[in-house]
Amino acid sequence: MSIFRSAAPPAVERTILLCSILLLALAAWFALWLSSDSSYGFLHTHHLGHHGVSSSSVMLLFVLGWAVMTIAMMLPTTLPIIATFHKITGNRGDRLLLVALVILGYLLTWVLFGALVYLVYLSLEWSMNYIPLLKDNMWIGVPSLLILAGVFQFTSVKYRCLDKCRSPFSFVIEHWQGHHDRWNAFRLGVDNGVFCVGCCWALMLLMFIVGVGSLGWMFILAAIMAIEKNVSWGRRISTPLGILLIVWGFALLALS
Repeated sequence: MSIFRSAAPPAVERTILLCSILLLALAAWFALWLSSDSSYGFLHTHHLGHHGVSSSSVMLLFVLGWAVMTIAMMLPTTLPIIATFHKITGNRGDRLLLVALVILGYLLTWVLFGALVYLVYLSLEWSMNYIPLLKDNMWIGVPSLLILAGVFQFTSVKYRCLDKCRSPFSFVIEHWQGHHDRWNAFRLGVDNGVFCVGCCWALMLLMFIVGVGSLGWMFILAAIMAIEKNVSWGRRISTPLGILLIVWGFALLALS
C-alpha cells in the first residue's frame, strides 16, 4: 500500500494535513532564523561570490534559500486551496498523493520565479560592471522598486490574480477535471502558484530593500500577503499600502 494512502476519516486527516503544513512553515522560519545569524547562510549568497565559490553553487544556494522562504512565507497562504482540494478528493484513496502534487506544483512555480529573480540580479550586476552610467546611478534602484511595487498595487493584474486566490472553491472546480488525476493535481498547484506569484511578486521583491534575512520585515510582508489573499477585508489594505510604497519611494528619491 502506498504511503500516500490513508484510512483516516477525511475531516480528521484534513486537520492533521493542515497542521503538518503549518509545522513545515514553522520549521522553514526556524531555518531562516539560523541562516540569518550566518554571513554565509543561503540568505547571504552575495557574500559567497567573493570567496571563491562557483557561480552555479551560489545560484543553487540562492534558489534553495528562496524555496525555504517560499515555504515559510507563501505556503501558509495557500491553505484554503489545499483544504478545498482535499475535501473535494476526500473519497479517493490517493488523495494525499494528489495533495502532495498540488503543493509540489505550487512550490515549483515560486522556485522558478526565484531562479528568474537571480538571473535578473546577475544581469544587472554585469550591466553595472560594463555600463558606468548604471553604476553611477544605482541609488535609483531602491526608490524605483518601491514605486514599482506601489504602482502594481493599483493594477488590474494584481486584482485579477487576487480574485483567483481568494476563491478557493471556484479555483479548484475550474482547474480540477478529475481525469489524468496526478498530472491535473500538479497542474492545479502550478496554476495556483502562477496566480500567487502574479499578485505577490512585487511585495516579495521588497525583501531585497528591507533586508533579506530580516525576519521581522519578512514576517510583516508575509502577514500582508496572507491578509490580502485570504481575509475578507484584505483588499482594503491594497490601496493604502500602494500609496505608502509610492510615497516612500519618492521620499527616498528626494532625499537622495
